[in-house]
Amino acid sequence: MAGARVVIVRSAKAWTPEGDPDPAVVTRMFARGFALLADTADGAAMVPSLFRADDRVGIKINTIGGRAISTRPEVALSLAGWLARSGLAAKNLFVWDRTTRELREAGYTPAAGRSGIKVFGTDADGVGYGPDLVAHLGVGSLFSKIQSEFVTASISLAILKDHGLAGVTAGLKNYFGAIHNPNKYHDGRCDPFVAEVFDAPPVKSRHRLTILDALVVQFHKGPSYHARWAGKFGGLIFSLDPVAADATGWALIERLRMAAGLPTLEAEGRAPLYLKTAEKMGLGRAGTASIETLEETVE
Repeated sequence: MAGARVVIVRSAKAWTPEGDPDPAVVTRMFARGFALLADTADGAAMVPSLFRADDRVGIKINTIGGRAISTRPEVALSLAGWLARSGLAAKNLFVWDRTTRELREAGYTPAAGRSGIKVFGTDADGVGYGPDLVAHLGVGSLFSKIQSEFVTASISLAILKDHGLAGVTAGLKNYFGAIHNPNKYHDGRCDPFVAEVFDAPPVKSRHRLTILDALVVQFHKGPSYHARWAGKFGGLIFSLDPVAADATGWALIERLRMAAGLPTLEAEGRAPLYLKTAEKMGLGRAGTASIETLEETVE
């Protein structure tokens, strides 16, 4: 397994005066992140290497935390819009999560028209979960038809958060929102289940890219929102390696915890063990020595 590249793009101007993510700045952050991943001046040049022109691309977000600590619409829709301007058909872009209620509570307006970017949940009319149980290693789940049937390629666009059981919830665990029974997979700090759900064919065969929304990071008492421990990092984390992306997210959480005088996740008995499991399964790199990290600031 080759070394992994992780790109961190930050901006001190990522928010509007009202405190919301600024779509114009966020779009520039996406463009620069793709460019740095591909070693090219134009991030759009990377899109054809990830997706076919006719791919139906699912952008799996995480909206369980409400508007305060979810993948924000200003982020997900900026990514979808940028992809549409970079060669993908808007009608083939799906921003999605588990339920319509959670999407609305996070600030999204569900839309499933024929021509534009689609925003909807697995519980929407005509969607639901596939009828056949996917049994893979130690997991057995029904997968959202969005993940298993509607899309041909997938981006995990997850909010970066501390998690009381798993330690860290980020790009890999985001796919717990694609199955009907995630409650079954929280024993043992979610290890090995996070890795095994990702390794299941409906996810592994479609996943192309992880982007972590680290504009605001819940570094303690997650996954719900607690303002005291929510750090405004102002960044997006990109990687083609899903394990390396999450390992970098973990390091960032530890950095914010240290600055706040908190113990490490390992000291609290909550280190995300599933990352090592994922590395052993060949899903990516978890060790910092094998991860190349590029960090850049945009205006």
